Amino acid sequence: MSEQVWSIFGVVQIFFALVIGVYFLNLLRSQRSGKQQVSVHTEKERDKLQELRNIHLTEPLTARTRPESFADVIGQEEGIKALRAAMCGPNPQHVIIYGPPGVGKTTVARLILEEAKGQADSPFAADAKFVEVDGATSRFDERGIADPLIGSVHDPIYQGAGSMGMAGIPQPKPGAVTKAHGGVLYIDEIGELHPMQMNKLLKVLEDRKVLLESAYYSEDNERIPPHIHDIFRKGLPADFRLIAATTRQPNEIPAAIRSRCLEIYFRNLLPEEIVSVAKRAAERVEREIDERALELISHYATNGREAVNMVQIAAGMTITEKRNCICREDIEWVINSCHYEPRPFSNVAATAEVGLVNGLAVCGPNMGIVSSVEAAVSAAEGEPGNVNITGVVEEEELPGAGGQKVRRKSMARCSMENVCTALKTVMNLDVERYHIHVNFPGGTPIDGPSAGVTIATAVYSAICKKPVDNTLAMTGEVSVRGKVLPVGGTPAKIEAARQAGLKRVLIPKDNWQDTFSHIQGVEVVPVEELTEVIQLAVQG
Repeated sequence: MSEQVWSIFGVVQIFFALVIGVYFLNLLRSQRSGKQQVSVHTEKERDKLQELRNIHLTEPLTARTRPESFADVIGQEEGIKALRAAMCGPNPQHVIIYGPPGVGKTTVARLILEEAKGQADSPFAADAKFVEVDGATSRFDERGIADPLIGSVHDPIYQGAGSMGMAGIPQPKPGAVTKAHGGVLYIDEIGELHPMQMNKLLKVLEDRKVLLESAYYSEDNERIPPHIHDIFRKGLPADFRLIAATTRQPNEIPAAIRSRCLEIYFRNLLPEEIVSVAKRAAERVEREIDERALELISHYATNGREAVNMVQIAAGMTITEKRNCICREDIEWVINSCHYEPRPFSNVAATAEVGLVNGLAVCGPNMGIVSSVEAAVSAAEGEPGNVNITGVVEEEELPGAGGQKVRRKSMARCSMENVCTALKTVMNLDVERYHIHVNFPGGTPIDGPSAGVTIATAVYSAICKKPVDNTLAMTGEVSVRGKVLPVGGTPAKIEAARQAGLKRVLIPKDNWQDTFSHIQGVEVVPVEELTEVIQLAVQG
């Protein structure tokens, strides 16, 4: 009986051994089959990827005309000079570059790092990195799960945490600020960053490191590798220099960021510079371009990218029509089909006229413009005179505290009230006896306090029936006591007057710089009183 039991037991053992063996054999086969399937799938996907990489379209003209050296960058000599001063010395600074799109901000930022690395006293090593981030598309999660700019922690609970996550180990993920350690972090369109990212970036700029936190980190956890302990205790290194670019105005960038950076301005290209860009673009597409076509491009394009795009579209049409020359009609077609708007142009009075004054304003970042302001008066004939201002907004809406909007009277109208008081008390004009109409023709950007002296001169000329020198332009705020107060954008305004062929520019004395005396082609005259402006500008 016992022998039968042992025999049965042996049979059962053999049976289970066979079952287990068959199970593990099938498991091994399935693993091998899975590996083979993965390998086959990987090869197929790799082949598809290689096929995609073997396909190349022709390089866009904008890429083919991209500057390769500072000599190829047109119209930004002052900006490049300032960037060299900020980045190529022994103590490089954080920088914000303001300017319109398509004027070379990104290209110059890349070139400046390469030049800085060649300086003997530069802290940048030969292998210093240039890390680029787009503020408009930078991914950000308010829960802190992912932050490619600053860095984040991959906690064990998240999908893909891997073997370390299964062991309960939080894993720090370096962001762009750490990848740029020892080099340059370039943030394009920094004004588009999420406010939380902006605040975190401020902390990194201050500490030169990134401090990370995780609820899953414990100093007493012996399973956590030493390097992760070191990161949580000391932070990730982030000692870099920030070069940020934006098409926004300075007042739209947080003051805390601006205070930590040197601010540099890139300007729109001048018409003759646009012509140079368009000529080079036509050469790259092996097309001739008519001088009249170049002239038209210069009237519409404000930056190099727009000029290149115009040439590229026009060249495409000449290719389909089997022509070799881009003519004016081609550019006209491009302008109409793409709805290009003419660039702001300086409107200069051709002759000295009564009530007509050349004013100065800033149009866009670091771009000046000359534009006329005109005034007309008529006797009130026994009734109180009134003031009418056209060509500017009547009211302005500004952001206020707590997210509320604040509405206020137009600054141009406020300037007009100051002008009337100054003319009455300083120039002894009884302005209340007249109906006064001041116009800013063409919707020009002249507005606010800086138009004060221009308005005052136009009104004085209209009342006294004396013409104003048409070869002269002016800018400055007027106080109720007739003082000429300082304004912004003076260098850009002077350059606009020089480009327009004017002979003299009147500016507030507080805006005077010694370099203004060396400007060729235009005389810059500082003034303190409204009476000086009238004496210099009004004829007769």
